[in-house]
Amino acid sequence: MPVVVGEPISLEDVAAVARGERAELSPAAARRMRAARAVVEAKVAAAEVVYGVTTGFGSLANVHLHPEQARALQHALLRSHGVAVGPALPPDEVRAMLLLRAHVLALGHSGVRPLVVERLLALLNAGALPVVPEQGSLGASGDLAPLAHLAQPLVGEGEVTLGGERVPAADALARLGLEPLALEAKEGLALINGTQGMLAIGILAAERGRALAKAADVAAALSIEAILGTDVAFDERIQRLRPHPGQAASASNLRRLLAGSEIVASHRESEHAVQDAYSLRCAPQVAGAFRDALAFVAGVLQIEAGSVSDNPLVFPEDEDAPDPGASPGADAGADPSGPSGRGEVLSGGNFHGQPVSVALDTLAASVVGLASIAERRLYRLLDPAQNNGLPAFLVEHSGLNSGFMIVQYTAASLVSECKSLAHPAAVDSITSSAGQEDHVSMGMIAARHARACVANAEAVVAMEALAAAQGVELRSPLRPAPATAAALAAVRRAVPHLDADRRLKPDVDAAIELVRSGALVAAVEAVAGPLD
Repeated sequence: MPVVVGEPISLEDVAAVARGERAELSPAAARRMRAARAVVEAKVAAAEVVYGVTTGFGSLANVHLHPEQARALQHALLRSHGVAVGPALPPDEVRAMLLLRAHVLALGHSGVRPLVVERLLALLNAGALPVVPEQGSLGASGDLAPLAHLAQPLVGEGEVTLGGERVPAADALARLGLEPLALEAKEGLALINGTQGMLAIGILAAERGRALAKAADVAAALSIEAILGTDVAFDERIQRLRPHPGQAASASNLRRLLAGSEIVASHRESEHAVQDAYSLRCAPQVAGAFRDALAFVAGVLQIEAGSVSDNPLVFPEDEDAPDPGASPGADAGADPSGPSGRGEVLSGGNFHGQPVSVALDTLAASVVGLASIAERRLYRLLDPAQNNGLPAFLVEHSGLNSGFMIVQYTAASLVSECKSLAHPAAVDSITSSAGQEDHVSMGMIAARHARACVANAEAVVAMEALAAAQGVELRSPLRPAPATAAALAAVRRAVPHLDADRRLKPDVDAAIELVRSGALVAAVEAVAGPLD
């Protein structure tokens, strides 16, 4: 089913569209948009002074424009603001941006014609994705430069990728049988004023984080078995005395993952099993903190996805448009505000990305702990002084063979990189636009750093799982738990046992793909049921 913009959408909807689902405009939303558009047109016809409608932008807000100038300015705005640099955003993030921008405009307070949203969705559904460089946003007034690149193809400018080819937007429109749009007053500003760049990246990074939390528990369980750790620390009675939801969920996962393990049962009465090192014993506390941070982040992103972050905002007289968080299907009847054009246009600050920036800084910082504790378990797996009898670096004839030695080096490097990337972006600000925009959020930087930290953590957890699988095999003939045996089998379908040194880069890449694709967790859940 297509995702409907202009009605409440979920983070799962955004992720589905990022993966290829189609989207369409709600008829009720189109009616609300026409009512708001009538207000804008009335203001222009009356030559009223309205920021962004009959004036310039930013520090040029005191420059009054005639109607024809107001229209011409919209195209000039996209050209002048489309100066982002750096690598192009990947297709899934661009698809999420297109959806989110269309949705904001469809909520009916931006004053644009329904045609503008329909064209954004036409590009999305045709797979004609604007080329959007990822660097250059200050996060207020929103993600101006990236969003300008997103909008340029609507008017036949900029570039898109279509059918795997990067082409001029005008050529892509011609292939699709679409004419470039002639923007009207307010529409250019509405297309670029908002937080949909940072939001798109953040939503997809958080979705990866939710999958990563489960994979981290799987990797931890493998390591606990390989090192001959105990499951006592995960006892439900202990968790009830400190009832953080994330900790409880992770501990529950570990109990289920280790249930029925011959390896764990083999040393329950051993002296060394009384208390494990923190990287084993405190796995649910650290992974749980990450889960709880993710819940906070998801709450912020959900609110933002349903919010109007444009400026100025249009309020038709006697409007009865539904709240963005109302139930689907609201306002399905006739448009109550009609086409009269009466109403107000108010200038505010909803474009400021601080709420999103702070949340994505939280995502970046919290995932560092998850990556760090996974790397510490990996380190212990390789050290014969700490791994309870396993060979050094998990390979026979160490010295002749280096085994997983450099895998741990790479993991350690990624963790240290995360520590640098996790410096909060939201604490920074720099004045722009001749002092008019004197505090900005750096939300796009927070989003990019959060995305990078999650990607690094995925790799570290995958490396732990790769090494831990080797360690579990070295405990034969003792058998692992059914759930961890399924994880081990998934690893072995992609990567053979390491008998002697070989090129490990393909092994590491395959393990990372197991984590990122969800295949590792899926293999476990097929045996143990859905993880928390």
